[in-house]
Amino acid sequence: MQTQDASHKRKRGNSELSSDNTPEIAGQSLFKTDIGEQMQSKINWIDNLRGIACLMVVMIHTTSWYITNAQSVSPLYWDIANVLNSASRVSVPLFFMISGYLFFGERSAQPRHFLRIGLCLLFYSLVAFLYITFFTSINGELSLRNLLQKPVFYHLWFFFAIIVIYLLSPLIQVKSVSGKMLLALTVVIGVVANPNTLSLKTGGVEWLPVNLYINGDTFYYVLYGILGRALGMMDTQRKYLSGLCAALFIAAVFVISRGTLHELRWRGNFADTWYLYCGPMVFICAISLLTLVKNTLNTRVLPGLGLISRHSLGIYGFHALIIHALRTRGVEIKSWPLLDMVWIFAATLACSLVLSMLLQRLDTRRFVS
Repeated sequence: MQTQDASHKRKRGNSELSSDNTPEIAGQSLFKTDIGEQMQSKINWIDNLRGIACLMVVMIHTTSWYITNAQSVSPLYWDIANVLNSASRVSVPLFFMISGYLFFGERSAQPRHFLRIGLCLLFYSLVAFLYITFFTSINGELSLRNLLQKPVFYHLWFFFAIIVIYLLSPLIQVKSVSGKMLLALTVVIGVVANPNTLSLKTGGVEWLPVNLYINGDTFYYVLYGILGRALGMMDTQRKYLSGLCAALFIAAVFVISRGTLHELRWRGNFADTWYLYCGPMVFICAISLLTLVKNTLNTRVLPGLGLISRHSLGIYGFHALIIHALRTRGVEIKSWPLLDMVWIFAATLACSLVLSMLLQRLDTRRFVS
C-alpha cells in the first residue's frame, strides 16, 4: 500500500455560463456537478476524464501490494502490476488539472467551496479514524494529534493539497496561449528543469536537470492546474494531435514501467523514482491523456464513466479503507495474482460505489458526497 501516496503522509450544485464560456462548478476535480443542457457538450470530456482518473486511483492502490512486495511474487506478475500502476500514475495530476480548468479562469473558488472541502476532509478523516480505531492496530490518537501535519489515512493527503488550488484561484486567471508556447513550457519546466528528472552527466558536466530553483511538489500541483486550464481553452481538435498524444502516453508509460523495473533490479527493492506524480514522464502522461480525452470523449458522457464520475468523491474517500480491509483480513487470492488484482479492484470499486450511493441518499445537499 505504500507507494507514493504513502510518502505524502504528511472536490454538486448548478452551473452557469461565465463570460469566458467556462461553467462555474460548485466543487472541484473530485466532484460531480449537475450541468445544464446548454453546457453539456462543453463539459463532457471533464466528466469522462474524472471517471477515468477515479478508476486509475483505485488501480494504483489495488496493485500496490505487488509493487512493494517484489520478493513475494513472480517477476511476471510483478511487472504486470508495475505496468498497470505506471499507466495509472497520471490520475492525481488529472484531478489537479480538472480543478485548474474549473477555477483558474473567470471563476474562482468561493467560500462555499472552502466549506465543502473542509467538511469533506473532516468527514473522511472521521471515517478513517473510526476504521483504524476499531478495526486496526494503528494508533488513532496519534493520527488525530498529527491531523494538521499529515492525514489520518494516507490517501486523504489530496484534500490538503487541493486546498492550495482553492487559495490561489482568486489570483490566477490563465490566458489563452499558443500551442508552441505551451509546448516550450512543457519541455522546459516539465522535463529539462524538473528537479525529479534523473541526472544526466557527461565529462564532469551535469546537463540535466537545469537548476531553475524549482522546489516542492506544490509548484507542480499548481502548474498542473494552470496547464489544465490552458489546454481546456485551447483548440486541440486535430486528428494527428490525438494520435500523437496517444503515442506519447503509451511511450511515457513504457518508460515509467521500464525505469521502475531497472530500479528494482539495481536496488534489489522497489523505489518510486519513476512513479512520482511530479516526475517528467508522469507530467507527459498527464498532458497527453487530458488532450486525448478532450479530443475523443467530448461528444457525450459514457454511461459507465458518468456513474463513476458522479460518485468519484465517495469512491476516493472510501476505496483505500476497503482495500486495506481486504488485504489485512485475507479476503484475497494472492496465489492467483491476476485474478486477485481483478477481485480487489472490482470489489473495492463496487463497495465504494455502494457506500457513495448510500451517502448521497443521506447527504442530500452534497456536502461530502
